[in-house]
Amino acid sequence: MDTLTNLKAFLAVARTGSFAAAARELKVAPSVVTKRIGQLEWRLKAGLFERSTRRVGMTATGLRYLASVQRIVADVDELFAELPAMGRDLQGRLRIKAPGTLAVHLLGPLLERFQALHPLVSIELLTLDRPVNPVDEGFDVVLTLMPDAFAGVVEQPLCPMQRILCASPAYLEGKGTPAHPSDLARHDILNFLPTGTQWTFEGAAGEVLVRVHPRLDTNEGQLLLSSALAGHGIARLGAYLCDRHVRAGALVPLLPGYTIKPLWLRALVPDSRIQVARVQALVQWLKDALEPAGTAGEPAQG
Repeated sequence: MDTLTNLKAFLAVARTGSFAAAARELKVAPSVVTKRIGQLEWRLKAGLFERSTRRVGMTATGLRYLASVQRIVADVDELFAELPAMGRDLQGRLRIKAPGTLAVHLLGPLLERFQALHPLVSIELLTLDRPVNPVDEGFDVVLTLMPDAFAGVVEQPLCPMQRILCASPAYLEGKGTPAHPSDLARHDILNFLPTGTQWTFEGAAGEVLVRVHPRLDTNEGQLLLSSALAGHGIARLGAYLCDRHVRAGALVPLLPGYTIKPLWLRALVPDSRIQVARVQALVQWLKDALEPAGTAGEPAQG
């Protein structure tokens, strides 16, 4: 078991960026952590961390092994957690990635409710607004709105996330209200960077494609919302984010004769984790909890 203990020390130092902080987390002396890392480095014949008086950084070797070590430790912990716990409550750790804005405004409260139902389950939630392969980066579940696909990963559609085209009354008073999607080319656009600058609408005559020219490009939905509320332009926003502002009159829905395809929220789960009870329970919980937010149909790819 020394190897497993050493691997856990490696993960603790990687997570905290400090031998002293890792020692506090593991409830051992810093010298013990130093010894465990030294044993690993001796076995690998390579350094895992670059030490300095100010910080501890990972070497290229450490970064290369990080995801593999995360999977190994998670699998061993899973084995020891489930053997004595057959027939008992869910327990163990879930490592989850989610988009930042969605995590704060929607997923965070749902995960809190999930943990209230399963108090023996702990969660590590990272908010990342970029494509993430859960196998390579050691996640149990990656929650994404983008059409990412990876080998060895199971895709679980959760729900469609409706989007609304909107602007503030002040902006519309000064710049006018678009009557057709083509009018957007002449407006100040607040754009969600990952979805690109070609916007697609569905109208009575079929699909309409518009190339927009953003005044603001960002991957942070909260910034788009704030900018729209301040009257800086027209934005496509998730309904979960802007509904209450629309109801309050602070934002006005635009182009009522045209619809925007929803972005599907999906759970990406490594093949090796799909049979883990707590992973299955989380995915099903999210699917059930999010069902009222969605509509019938197949996941959209844009």
